[in-house]
Parts: sequence; structure tokens; C-alpha cells
Amino acid sequence: MTPAIKLLKKKKCNFKIHKYEHDPSCTNFGQEAAQKLGLDENQVFKTLLVELVPKELVVCVIPVSKQLNLKEVATAFKVKKAVMANKDEAQKVTGYLLGGISPFGQKKRLKTVVNNSAFNYGTIYVSGGKRGLDIELNPEDLKVILEAICFNIIT
Repeated sequence: MTPAIKLLKKKKCNFKIHKYEHDPSCTNFGQEAAQKLGLDENQVFKTLLVELVPKELVVCVIPVSKQLNLKEVATAFKVKKAVMANKDEAQKVTGYLLGGISPFGQKKRLKTVVNNSAFNYGTIYVSGGKRGLDIELNPEDLKVILEAICFNIIT
């Protein structure tokens, strides 16, 4: 059981676990999840870490079909600039491997922004904390549990 699943159980959140066989040669983890689970890529969300200037890490949750707009992330957090976090630092801070970074149960609680499009669906899918494991849940639960802000952060 991953830290993400433990947290959701502790919060008594209604969620479903979806497993699939991860292909070690695949590096586009979110699209692999959507494809193997037979889901719409707009309903499957990836977890990205971004560094705000001045130095602060934040979590961005966006559809796997889209690209992150760093200018909009900076606007959402009311800072001048945002850049993608270093992958080693992202893994260290979250306690998860790339491709399995869940927005839930990270080592350190970080501010989180969820793209507005999540609320177009009754449920969305996010990483469960390891490659080959996704969690399906109501986007409102994600927002409440993570105390996330909502903003359009995609291009």
C-alpha cells in the first residue's frame, strides 16, 4: 500500500484503484496509463513539480494530454516566474519515483494547483504512488484533501 492510498483511506475518501502492467521502456507514463486503462487522456492527470521563484516547490495536476503553462502557474501562485523542478529534487521531496509521483501522500506537503478541466468529470485518475497504479476519485475530493487551488495552467 502506497502512502497515497494510506492517506486517502485515512481521510475516508471514496476512490478506486486501477492497476496495469507498466512497460519499463515507456517514459510517457501518463499516456501509458490512459492507453492501458482504456481512458480518455483528458480525464487522466499527471503530477508535475514546479519551482517558483523565489525558491519554493509546488505541485501541478494537469491532464496527460496537455502541456503545462509555466506563466500561468506563476500567475496562479502570484510570483514572477516558475520553472520545472529538477527531477532528482522532485523524487527526493515527494518520496516517489518519476512516473509514479502521486499528488497524495508526499513526504512534504506542498501547495497544489489543479487544472480547472478536472471539474469537467465526475471522476479523474491520478497516480497512486508507483508506476502501473492509478487512483480514480472525484476531483472535488482531490481539491479538498490537498487544499488545492484551481486555475487554468495548461497551454
